[in-house]
Amino acid sequence: MGYLITELGLSERRSCRIVGLSRSVQQYRPTPKNDAAVVARLKQLASENRRYGYLRLHAVLRREGLVVNRKRTYRLYTDLGLQVRTRKRRKLPRRDRIAAQVPERPMQRWSLDFIGDQLVDYRRFRVLNIVDDHSRFCPGQIVDVSISGARMARFLDDLALRHGLPEEIVLDNGPEGTSRAMFDWSEKTGVRLRFIEPGKPVQNAFVESLNGKLRDECLNLHWFRSLAHAREEVSRWRHHYNAERPHSALGYRSPLEFLSITTATAPETLAVSSLPLNTQSRPEDSSEARP
Repeated sequence: MGYLITELGLSERRSCRIVGLSRSVQQYRPTPKNDAAVVARLKQLASENRRYGYLRLHAVLRREGLVVNRKRTYRLYTDLGLQVRTRKRRKLPRRDRIAAQVPERPMQRWSLDFIGDQLVDYRRFRVLNIVDDHSRFCPGQIVDVSISGARMARFLDDLALRHGLPEEIVLDNGPEGTSRAMFDWSEKTGVRLRFIEPGKPVQNAFVESLNGKLRDECLNLHWFRSLAHAREEVSRWRHHYNAERPHSALGYRSPLEFLSITTATAPETLAVSSLPLNTQSRPEDSSEARP
């Protein structure tokens, strides 16, 4: 078009007719979008959530109304060099994979497991994680140097006052879950305890996934000065996990958003979960008991 118009002196209309181009296409001038606000927010989210990939960051930006198309988010994400460094995993032999069965409703099944870490003075501590397998909601955690079966039973009683109890709980064959206190608690409350096969954590996949997220997004990012500091950071992470973190399995909604859409009792859950944990539980049983 430029050659025909400038060198041969033809009109724009005749030049378009010769090359078979629409005049609207010839006259179109793209107007680039101003991505300054999106770039600033994307940098902030990536710095606050260093283990988020672009899809999870896109879900947050879309929730805030800054973007719609995920391709735009990916373009800005790569241009800014925000890619998360992936860790190499040991290759495993190929085997038939069977997907874990997802419960049909909330409070049908909880999963329970432990994860360990250490303080700056090399003292070890443990975190008891509990997750609802349907909504991925984490009702509570215990952070302490030692957690017995009786302590677990008391903590579950406190959670019953806040959220109720599920029909069954899936856990491994550790000494805490197989203790006399837990069996007595199960008989008293009517909650079934279902133990996985030894050496097969994949049968407890939902809480293992929660363990991995806690390790990657909280434990690996902090040097814990004291047990109180570890409780504070784990409690802060749990609030973010339940209320803000997008979950791909939930359509990139947070567990509380998912509950508010799928259940009629979600407003009560939201209201109860916003109360301080130490108002309805013993201080020594809660990860939020101390500042």
